[in-house]
Amino acid sequence: MTGIIPRPVSQVDGEGTVALTTASGPLSGLLGLPSGDGVVLSLGGGQRPGGYTLAVSAEAVTLEAADEAGLFHGIQTIKQLTRDHALPVTRIDDYPRFDYRGAMLDVARHFLPVESVTKYIDDIALLKLNHLHLHLTDDQGWRLAIDGWPKLTEIGASTQVGGGGGGFYTQADYAEIVAYAAERFVTIVPEIDMPGHTNAAISAYPELGAGPVEPYEGIEVGFSSLAIRSEATYAFIDDVVRQLAAITPGPYLHLGGDESLATTDDDFLYFIERATGIAARYGKTIVGWHEIGRSTALPAGTVGQYWNFTTPEESHGEHTLSFVAQGGSVIMSPADVAYLDMQYPHTGEFGLVWAQGPTSVRDAYEWDPAEVIDGVGDEQLLGVEAPLWTETLSTIEEVEFMAFPRIVAIAEKAWSPAGGSYEDFTARLAVFGQLLDALEVNYYRTAEVSWIR
Repeated sequence: MTGIIPRPVSQVDGEGTVALTTASGPLSGLLGLPSGDGVVLSLGGGQRPGGYTLAVSAEAVTLEAADEAGLFHGIQTIKQLTRDHALPVTRIDDYPRFDYRGAMLDVARHFLPVESVTKYIDDIALLKLNHLHLHLTDDQGWRLAIDGWPKLTEIGASTQVGGGGGGFYTQADYAEIVAYAAERFVTIVPEIDMPGHTNAAISAYPELGAGPVEPYEGIEVGFSSLAIRSEATYAFIDDVVRQLAAITPGPYLHLGGDESLATTDDDFLYFIERATGIAARYGKTIVGWHEIGRSTALPAGTVGQYWNFTTPEESHGEHTLSFVAQGGSVIMSPADVAYLDMQYPHTGEFGLVWAQGPTSVRDAYEWDPAEVIDGVGDEQLLGVEAPLWTETLSTIEEVEFMAFPRIVAIAEKAWSPAGGSYEDFTARLAVFGQLLDALEVNYYRTAEVSWIR
């Protein structure tokens, strides 16, 4: 079998190769095919959404899909298969296991400029991931300009972990990111984390909390909270959510809700009902970390993002099941296998270890998202996401180093059918490394993989 990342649903190889000449068909310029690719593109086949059929024979090279996203995904496969302007004879029938296949990038702990975010979008699109969750606010920084609240960026965006200044996106910058992602069939999922992780907002507007606080440059969590019983808090949330919803064409808006250790249980439940209700009025599907499943008053369809371990602590599993009980679904992101900021074995250059780390490529691969929590199987899962927090990372090169190659394993969990062997995966990954080299993607050349030089 010719190795493809992520592993396709079905692949039957033949003998020989077929030289590529020029692209043809009415869609030939649609998706940026590299020059020299002689591929007939067509829409309207019987494939599932996002899926494709690639047929390479001596007579023709055809790529067929039901939608443009499927064509784009097929082209990512063609990029992997092409050697010396030729494709191997093969037939691939492929489609995603989950609709939501995501990566998360934390731009709050360390600010990353627009060009770094767009580079990461290119990186994840190569893996057929289709959502980028942007963690836009935290204790260390508020990263999006909001009209009428200038101090959010004047003060709240002025810091990051370890000092050295911060930064923020104008709404035009954010729109540029959204448009760039859409061209690659990636949906932006913005997160405004609350009621905890809010020191940056409170440093800008003390009335949103218990009073004046200093900007924060450390990495501790759980110490901040919005003023839960103040109507000024909900006026602020309404303004932020209204503006964010207006510039976010995708269906999802993430409201955080994790590690609200400075908020009492009663206040937390009151806050979640108020805040999610505000966001739902602006037509978005709410996403929150699984802690918000403590509430039994979530808007219809609310999505919970599970971040505990592959062997769940009891309360975390119960809170996650709450989303299903209320008619919602779950994104699976177990920290011990899917958090890309955990250290690798044998190198502590970057990253943390709190999530039962270090985390190897084998750890990232040998789990199944439908087997983590009883009662949360394929039907209850919206999908899978690989978060990457930036307490120890300040450049896109460092981000890529921590993401690759483990994000490749998570992408396969999100796209490919259940099963698959680690040995087969690492054999395909070794070949995939050549494409990462060609595209100048920085990655950790772990000794777990026999990389091809």
